[in-house]
Amino acid sequence: MSYLSVSTWSLHRNLGPLRWTEWDNQEKQHVTNIEEQAETTTLLELPAVLAAKGFQTVEICHFHFPHTNANYLQQLRTALKEASITLHTLLLDYSDISSTDEDRTQADIQFIKEWIDIASTVGAKQIRIIAGDASPDDTSALVRVSEHFNSLAQYAEERNVRVVTENFRSLASTAENCLHIVENSNQKVALIADFGNFTGSTKYEELAKILPYSTSVHAKPNYDGDGMPEEAEFRKCLDLLQAVNYDGPINIIYDGPGDMWAGIERVKRIVEEYL
Repeated sequence: MSYLSVSTWSLHRNLGPLRWTEWDNQEKQHVTNIEEQAETTTLLELPAVLAAKGFQTVEICHFHFPHTNANYLQQLRTALKEASITLHTLLLDYSDISSTDEDRTQADIQFIKEWIDIASTVGAKQIRIIAGDASPDDTSALVRVSEHFNSLAQYAEERNVRVVTENFRSLASTAENCLHIVENSNQKVALIADFGNFTGSTKYEELAKILPYSTSVHAKPNYDGDGMPEEAEFRKCLDLLQAVNYDGPINIIYDGPGDMWAGIERVKRIVEEYL
């Protein structure tokens, strides 16, 4: 049976500064650029808020961690446990392991391993790693990325964390490429299926292909200018979950205008019919 979850991206105007990781090609190192945002709820307060609103799990974007020291991670783990909220996925929102720049690739792999360690410490079940920005037609990039995923999956498995990727960014923008990564890892790497990341006439066909291998779903509707979900289109995506007997978390994604909790609730009312 599916259950309610939410990504912290759906609250990105509420959780304080966004800490974006970027690659400084001149200095050959990672840098963090801070985007100021209001903080109406701290990350440590969030689990209790989610529990009160009927959620069971959460996905936390890496740029929402204000600290990654051991003390803070233990505080967050405790807050999640006390609220009975499972950290289903740590969403690592940076890296390009499809790059041909060896310096960057090695730095990114080390960066990913550090976040796998963080995911393990805070009690996350899995970590989402981006396949990369190479063209979806770049078969050599797909081969390289699959090898990196296999190595990272082994590293994560030793720390009780599963590696997943998503139909997100260029290289993983086709179901065929997503399934290549899964199949070449003996299914040690799983998927997140995002409703909004496939587009065009083949959208539903592509989603149907990856859903059987997906351990998480990003329920992202199309929105109008007022933040109202396009309900008929959204329901077509949710119907696909029933068709494959999906029983994992349905993560509500709201990134429209206005109050973010109000937007989440509009999507949640539709999703609840599918639980």
